[in-house]
Amino acid sequence: MSSEMLPAFIETSNVERKHDLSEDQEEKQKTRLDEGIESISKRQMKKLIKQKQWEEQRELRKQKRKEKRKRKKLERQCQLELHSYGNDRKRVRRHVVLSTLRLIIDCSFDDLMVLKDIKKLHKQIQRCYAENRRALHPVQFYLTSHGGQLKKNMDENDKGWVNWKDIHIKPEHYSEFIKKEDLVYLTSDSPNVLKELDESKAYVIGGLVDHNHHKGFTYKQASDYGIDHAQLPLGNFVKMNSRKVLAVNHVFEIILEYLETRNWQEAFFTILPQRKGAVPTDKACESSSHDKQCSRTEGGSDSDSSEGECSRNEPDSPRKEEKQDKKNSTESAVNSTPH
Repeated sequence: MSSEMLPAFIETSNVERKHDLSEDQEEKQKTRLDEGIESISKRQMKKLIKQKQWEEQRELRKQKRKEKRKRKKLERQCQLELHSYGNDRKRVRRHVVLSTLRLIIDCSFDDLMVLKDIKKLHKQIQRCYAENRRALHPVQFYLTSHGGQLKKNMDENDKGWVNWKDIHIKPEHYSEFIKKEDLVYLTSDSPNVLKELDESKAYVIGGLVDHNHHKGFTYKQASDYGIDHAQLPLGNFVKMNSRKVLAVNHVFEIILEYLETRNWQEAFFTILPQRKGAVPTDKACESSSHDKQCSRTEGGSDSDSSEGECSRNEPDSPRKEEKQDKKNSTESAVNSTPH
């Protein structure tokens, strides 16, 4: 081989060698890749597939988010339209007129009650709180002499009471921070009948669930303290089959209802439970005289028709039905509250 051909041969050999080396490298990389794929576990493979699917569905998720925002916006608009025409509670609350009347539940009878009655009183207080929160004319609500079994029961079964709003819960007796001349104790044993509510006064309700075991106790206490006392004008408007003593929450709710309607009879028949068998006094008198006439009648009619004529039916009250629905919705509301 001549010296002229030698450089060309060397160059050709170098090119072929480089080509062979690149092919070897590619084969080695391919071999490594195949080995890597084979070495991936099923779990890793699933992750890779999910990641790929996630990336592919990115636009779809974006579109779904847009549709969800539009749907929520439309729902909010519909709710606003409904609330503007309905009796929504928040809308009604804007028209609330606070009463200056103070209403006190006196809890100084703790030692006179067993635990079962303490729990009943607790539930009645919960009802009073809930009804006052939703009333159109809420009163200045006080819970006094708060302690003993009642506080312990509330701590154990209703821890949210510490966050209650629009209520003054005090361990002191009401006589320690309210002037004597402003106080009126509401008790069914009082000979004084309340005609109107004086909103400058503080009316006291005895927080005592005793099943008539301590008859006249609240009246005696009011007399001993030398403060005014009165009973609600129940007998002027209502005839009941049971005794006139009402539960704490019934007295409280009757006062709230009266502040709204300024009508005692309407307030009584809206709040009093059906088990009391309440009828208007004028209807009761008519029914009583009619019963006497029926008892004197001999013959002339069959038994079915005479029973229909002489029976006494409790008058229907649309407001009572409305109030009953309100009470049913309140049963949590308390825990609620808060509240």
